[in-house]
Amino acid sequence: MIEINKNHPKSLAMLTLSMIIFGSIGIFRRFIPLSSAALAGFRGTAGALFLFIVAKMRGIRLANHIGGRKVLWLVITGAVMGFNWILLFEAYNYTSVATATLCYYMQPTIVILLAPIFLHDKLSLKKGVCVLLSLIGMIFVSGIIESGMPEPTEARGILFGLGAALLYAVVVMMNKAIPGIDAYEKTIIQLLSAAVFLIPYLLLAGQMVTGSWTGMDIFMLLIVGIIHTGIAYMLYFGSMDGLKTQTVAIFSYLDPITALILSALILHESMSVFGMFGALLIIGAALISEIELKKQV
Repeated sequence: MIEINKNHPKSLAMLTLSMIIFGSIGIFRRFIPLSSAALAGFRGTAGALFLFIVAKMRGIRLANHIGGRKVLWLVITGAVMGFNWILLFEAYNYTSVATATLCYYMQPTIVILLAPIFLHDKLSLKKGVCVLLSLIGMIFVSGIIESGMPEPTEARGILFGLGAALLYAVVVMMNKAIPGIDAYEKTIIQLLSAAVFLIPYLLLAGQMVTGSWTGMDIFMLLIVGIIHTGIAYMLYFGSMDGLKTQTVAIFSYLDPITALILSALILHESMSVFGMFGALLIIGAALISEIELKKQV
């Protein structure tokens, strides 16, 4: 049977809320007149500052026992995370929120493929089948079966989404190489590093914040920085102690499901029957790959 019982109800509620918040970020990105790099930089800064304040209020001592090599590794991971955000926000600009999110959730498949090379994990038959199903699902989502190759703009969005998935897979594997660090410490360092590393990119690309802003623009930006980053990460990491690892993995798929529902309800983005079938394959395959069945004694 699937073992997801004995989880603390409050922790489960916190995890569920964090996934719903993460799943809605694509909607808000549509209404923020910032370049993807500038938005990613602001997100990292605001999220890190918020978590720093929360950590201080809870009496958590930051970077008190982390060695220099681990800090350097966290900084590099944070930089990769920042560019991962850029690609994801760019995907939202060129394709639907639903398609961009589904491309992004190819990340578990990419981790499965790269883990045998970099983490020396074995590729089981079940995970191999899940990879195949995810790839088939991606073909359906891309629209190739219905209308041939996607339009250049749509194709660019798909590539940005897949690129974001690849970078996030790298972040996941890099984090596995630095265990034993408090979640708040790790996230604060990574978020700040993401923001700092994006500053040179913003200067070179000429994408610093310019132009006039409305009150609604600022409001949306603060929501992404504080709620979608600071509060969402606080809820996510705060739920960990009361939950099983498998439960966290399974409930993380509320994120793409939320994105699909909100994109249809708020942005009126439709998805064809082929696209919905592809979405089912991608999310289902990723979910099945996380589930471990235990024999009932």
